[in-house]
Amino acid sequence: MVKDKTRRQKNGSSRPGGTTDAGSKRGEPRRAAGAPAGKPPLLHVRKARQEAVSPAEAARPLQRHAGDKPRENVPLILETDGGDAYRLIDSGNGEKLEQYGPYRIVRPEAQALWPRALPDAVWDGADAVFTGDTDEDGMGRWRFPGMALGETWPMKLLDTDFHGRFTAFRHVGVFPEQLAHWRWVQERIRKADRPLKVLNLFGYTGVASLVAARAGADVTHVDASKKAIGWARENQALCRGENLPIRWICEDAMKFILREERRGNGYDIVLADPPKFGRGPNGEVWQLFEHLPLMLDVCRAILAPQAVGFVLTAYSIRASFYSIHELMRETMRGCGGIVESGELVIRERGLEGRAAGRALSTSLFSRWIRE
Repeated sequence: MVKDKTRRQKNGSSRPGGTTDAGSKRGEPRRAAGAPAGKPPLLHVRKARQEAVSPAEAARPLQRHAGDKPRENVPLILETDGGDAYRLIDSGNGEKLEQYGPYRIVRPEAQALWPRALPDAVWDGADAVFTGDTDEDGMGRWRFPGMALGETWPMKLLDTDFHGRFTAFRHVGVFPEQLAHWRWVQERIRKADRPLKVLNLFGYTGVASLVAARAGADVTHVDASKKAIGWARENQALCRGENLPIRWICEDAMKFILREERRGNGYDIVLADPPKFGRGPNGEVWQLFEHLPLMLDVCRAILAPQAVGFVLTAYSIRASFYSIHELMRETMRGCGGIVESGELVIRERGLEGRAAGRALSTSLFSRWIRE
């Protein structure tokens, strides 16, 4: 079950992480190669920025839009309760205990500042525990206290089958807090009086794409990782969706949307879930704080004339949701509609799924909706 909750008071929380190089320690400022420790000279800063921008991006300046900003609804808290297939059992002491299908899993969670609610014996009975680097993108390994488990296992959310997966980066192939967005997309597609075109950027293992396609949309799924595209195709086969209208595209997201803008292609719904740092298949560099404004601007340009909405989710960044909220409103000047922004949270449900515990914040989001 997903609930929309609007709060009058400012949330005040910020997300961990930042614009650091892959493999660097959390919180360390990024500096150009060869720059001395401490504050780098201006020359190195300019060089780093030039290297981070591709020729295609440099040729497409950020546009300034006229008109009124969309109406706003802040802060909006989208809450996921979970169910039989997934639920947050407990959290605390920098970790979370979750139920994924048949397995109970323990993973690091920096937002869980409070003590555990359930006894240690419950946590000790987990089927899998992630150990190693606790950074969001840090590598580690899985420990299986009881018996060795396979790499994948079957899961189902919103009547869509897919594989859960033990990865080296503590992720398990799905982000269940995104159920709030998936339900919204599913509802909009089903209520539309025409087939909708959905663009899923940074699409990962394709669960959102499969949910949208099963609801009746034509979907374009873009991810720079060949491995992620392979996993997405496996999920498509698992849910018997080989005939679903999905284009699986392995490409740098910025390059793809810039080309779509030049071609004049449009989409009714755009979903964007960018990382804080990443590289495309040809070494393209993505830095969230540097490139997000241009990415949003290009996404606006490829929204169809009667577009339904544009959803941005941001993980592991040092920012308030107000930052991306104001960026989204500036981007969508003159388009009317409303911009809703806040946080995605998951509510603890206990061992049996009936308790109502604490809410664990997972990410920031902002979405523009045509009214």
